[in-house]
Amino acid sequence: MANTKMLKLPEVLEEIGVSRAAFYRMRARGQGPKLLKLPNGQLRVRRRDLDAWLSHCEENAA
Repeated sequence: MANTKMLKLPEVLEEIGVSRAAFYRMRARGQGPKLLKLPNGQLRVRRRDLDAWLSHCEENAA
């Protein structure tokens, strides 16, 4: 697990091309990748969770 890439929220937002507000609206609707909240309050997304979420979105769009 030590090799798991952790992305900061701004990195995720840039990659998926949405604003922070749009991202939180998706999360409020139960959509979006799994977030991890660190003890210092910062949010991270595992690279594998983001990739899995993006794949799921592509499958649903097809």
